[in-house]
Amino acid sequence: MMKPLPGPDDIVTHDLPNGIRLLIRENPYCESVACLGYLQAGAIADPDDLLGLADFTAAALMTGTERHDLQSLFTLIESIGASMHFSSGTNITDFSAQCLKEDLPVIFDLLSDILQHPTFPQKQFNRLKAQSLTGLAIRAQDTAEMAALEFDKMLYQGHPYARPEEGFVETVQKITIPDLARFHRQYYGPKDMVMVVVGAASPEFVIESIQESLGSWHNPDQVLPSPIPTMTAQLKSCRSHVEIPEKSQSDIVMGSRGPSRDSQDYLPCLLGNNILGQFGMMGRIGDVVREKEGLAYYAQSNLNAGHGPGAWEFVAGVNPENMEKTISLIKKEIKRYVQKGVTIEELEDTKSFFISRQPLSLESNLGVAISLINMQRFDLGFDYLQRYAGNVSAVTGDMIMEASRHYLSAENLVVASAGKPIS
Repeated sequence: MMKPLPGPDDIVTHDLPNGIRLLIRENPYCESVACLGYLQAGAIADPDDLLGLADFTAAALMTGTERHDLQSLFTLIESIGASMHFSSGTNITDFSAQCLKEDLPVIFDLLSDILQHPTFPQKQFNRLKAQSLTGLAIRAQDTAEMAALEFDKMLYQGHPYARPEEGFVETVQKITIPDLARFHRQYYGPKDMVMVVVGAASPEFVIESIQESLGSWHNPDQVLPSPIPTMTAQLKSCRSHVEIPEKSQSDIVMGSRGPSRDSQDYLPCLLGNNILGQFGMMGRIGDVVREKEGLAYYAQSNLNAGHGPGAWEFVAGVNPENMEKTISLIKKEIKRYVQKGVTIEELEDTKSFFISRQPLSLESNLGVAISLINMQRFDLGFDYLQRYAGNVSAVTGDMIMEASRHYLSAENLVVASAGKPIS
């Protein structure tokens, strides 16, 4: 039987000469295979006047290639019972595929064709642009989306993270097919690309198949995005409200900057966030705002962390009449948390929760692949899963509070809201 936790002894790494890094973990007990990967082609590279370009490019990859039109591409994927998907984020464009072992060469061949030779046909381009513009119009009437947009704009003022990945109506309208082709030519390439394959296929089979399909890919024009800027300016309290008339619900997003995913503060803050606004009925925040006071439809906190500055968010959906009182209660609860810390019972319950849910996340090949790609992307070490329970157990209440106080202050919060005009 396989060891329950992936580690350095059964994660095979292989670097192709063109710059693609492969991570492979064989699982002979499951015939399916999960493949994940990413390229350094995210929205951070979008020009200011063409925001949404990376997102649009990723969405258009599967609309046609030099060998397949849209219909034949999806027919081939469906004929082998496989799936394939591309999407773009702030820093990367990622892809995923699942199939049976015997169909891996087909999937790798399709992946190679899609990544190297998209044609961006006019008909499909027009359809995607219409869908994107419709989505942006819907976003403009969504109180939660608009509050989150306003929050990012204030929290990351002067930083690329302040810009929405999907862009704005005026920027997406400007995007043309030559813009997609130029972005693809400039940022899509094998340098610093990562692929993770988990399932029944042997490492030798995977390496040989990927070498055959993607090993000859070279893009001399590929540019790697600039390093993510740091944020040195001290965060100051600020408030903004986006008016969306005739809405029966208002949404609040408030908070502060948080640790990056590779920071030593991340795990203590993650446990603290669970206590503050996630655990059970959404932690202390949910208990006070929703359960005891009945002021919100939902109320919780989220710790969002990746490369660069993260965000510690507190979100709530409320009746517009309850908005100010809800904001006040959340601030009060944050202040109590920072001043008094966490209880022994809260700490032990949270540790138990984090440790016990780890095996559930590794039950499928896809779950293992997600863990492996995060270990690679954030340089966590291939023994991360084996150290995880010990790392969680070692976190103390003092560690949580020392890390939390570095980021949270009830007096220095960004507060964004959206909904009916404030009277």
